[in-house]
Amino acid sequence: MIKTNKKVIKRIKIQNLNGGKASPAPPIGPILGSSGVNIMEFCKQYNSMTQNKIGEICPVIITVYEDKSFSFLIKKPPVSIQLLNIVKKEKGSKESNRSKIGKISLNEVRIIANNKMEDFNCFSIESAISMVSGTARSMGIEIYR
Repeated sequence: MIKTNKKVIKRIKIQNLNGGKASPAPPIGPILGSSGVNIMEFCKQYNSMTQNKIGEICPVIITVYEDKSFSFLIKKPPVSIQLLNIVKKEKGSKESNRSKIGKISLNEVRIIANNKMEDFNCFSIESAISMVSGTARSMGIEIYR
């Protein structure tokens, strides 16, 4: 995140944005256009920063300043997407307490927790592991040791 003395007028979060594939089409165009941001400039910068993550979901937080300039921060893919990639499924279970969609090891949970640590609102790896484990359980994924 860049520190500036400019006045922030808006913060925009876009969750489902594919790395390296940003375009002025919805959802980006309408969201940024209503804020007065140069849409093509954002798309160029975002695509150049995420060109090595093509196909991955890379959420972004865009800060819009008073002079219509912007800065943005690219986050790690959501925990649910990382879990689904490990178990090689398209979506989670409809009844997570009854039907399970797969199993992952505690070590894989730890890897995801380390990966997302900077995005979480916790301070210890144990707390991050607990958060990832809870997401896995709610999706119908069993965790084994």
